[in-house]
Amino acid sequence: MLRDDFKLKGRVDLVLSDPTGAVKEVITVPNLVVNTGKNFIAHRMADAGNTVMSHMAVGTDNTAAALTDTALITESARVSLTGNAASANSVVYTASFPPGTATDALVEAGIFNNSSGGEMLCRTVFAVVNKGASDTLNVTWTVSTT
Repeated sequence: MLRDDFKLKGRVDLVLSDPTGAVKEVITVPNLVVNTGKNFIAHRMADAGNTVMSHMAVGTDNTAAALTDTALITESARVSLTGNAASANSVVYTASFPPGTATDALVEAGIFNNSSGGEMLCRTVFAVVNKGASDTLNVTWTVSTT
């Protein structure tokens, strides 16, 4: 009997650095590929009609991630992805929130295919990251099928 256990899972690595580049905090958390993300993937497999994932957002609400989420609960800032690469059953997205952007007590993040609104691929919540006005937050988000 053939069996295929295709599952999407992921990991988010957040690195907060001070103005000199010294690392202040590192957090690694799992993520949830939400229903809109799964729908997005199915549509991309059938045709290229959906816009590719292009932005990452962070926010301040720690409500648990749910399959039915379509947006962050309280978005603080959204930036363009600085990178995306596919290999070995994974896609890795990267983004940087520079000084003066997303200065807040951050606890949620998501990946989107638009600079505002759009379809959300994934959402995660994490322990509070207090991003000061002069800090930089670099995020690496890996989504894999294994």
